[in-house]
Amino acid sequence: MPEFSTLSVGHDARNRRIARLRLNRPERLNAINPPMPGEIRAAVEWANADEEVHVIVVEGEGRAFCAGYDLIALAEEGSASGVAIDHPLQQEKKPWDSMVDYAVMKRYTEDFMALWRSAKPTIAKVQGYAVAGGSDIALCCDLLVMADDAKIGYMPTRVWGCPTTAMWTFRLGAARAKQLMFTGDLITGAQAAQWGLANIAVPAAGLDAACDALAERISGVPRSHLAMHKLVVNNVMLTMGLEQAQTLATVFDGVTRHNPEGLWFRRQAQADGFKAAVEWRDSGRPIPEGDEARALIAELEQRIGEGKRPA
Repeated sequence: MPEFSTLSVGHDARNRRIARLRLNRPERLNAINPPMPGEIRAAVEWANADEEVHVIVVEGEGRAFCAGYDLIALAEEGSASGVAIDHPLQQEKKPWDSMVDYAVMKRYTEDFMALWRSAKPTIAKVQGYAVAGGSDIALCCDLLVMADDAKIGYMPTRVWGCPTTAMWTFRLGAARAKQLMFTGDLITGAQAAQWGLANIAVPAAGLDAACDALAERISGVPRSHLAMHKLVVNNVMLTMGLEQAQTLATVFDGVTRHNPEGLWFRRQAQADGFKAAVEWRDSGRPIPEGDEARALIAELEQRIGEGKRPA
């Protein structure tokens, strides 16, 4: 079996027609670090090359499926030294280069899309949280099985993010996708099933059994038939403009991290900590924008430079 630093993949112990791809950073709620997207793609390629495998279950070790990108270090970089550190996804050089940001995020998006392009069906099994970038992983899977009390959504749409896979519209329809994108709200597995986002939602105690039953059922279908049926549905989504939407979303994701509102969020995280910045973002409190954001950025940069944090 291949070995990875952020996940594991292999045959199910009881049915070798089922592959299990398990995100394995439980101490960080399986948050996405730089190696993880490429390792997801490599694990999917392994499962597709294995002639025994018919279906792939994607799951998370521990309390959550995936809590999104591991952004604390990125958002707080430079706060201790007072010297801002340049990063492709949060550039300090001005003017920022949108295509440098795009190259990194597009690669991550294409890595996640390996789940969607896989000739073999993929099932996301979600407990705890599938949020922000974690929802990208879940929604790139063909099917979604959730615990009733699990949460899914993309909170950074309020500031500092745009879902690069653009799957919400294709999975939910325009009106409900707009509702979640405009609010950054999370919904439960039960509500996701009611809305048609999740295929199945069950009490947490029954999540494994429900997902296993679905995978077992699919695993009995010939691989060629599964691949053909998936290709038909995927081509409908491509005809509807999925790839064009992803290109636009990936560019806009970079904009959200470098425009006045995005830079304010980073400076707020550097000055007061990522948790405090997220609490502001998710509280419903107005996000500073335009000239207000620029003025606050200047104040925060002065505080950071002086090394003065509030007690």
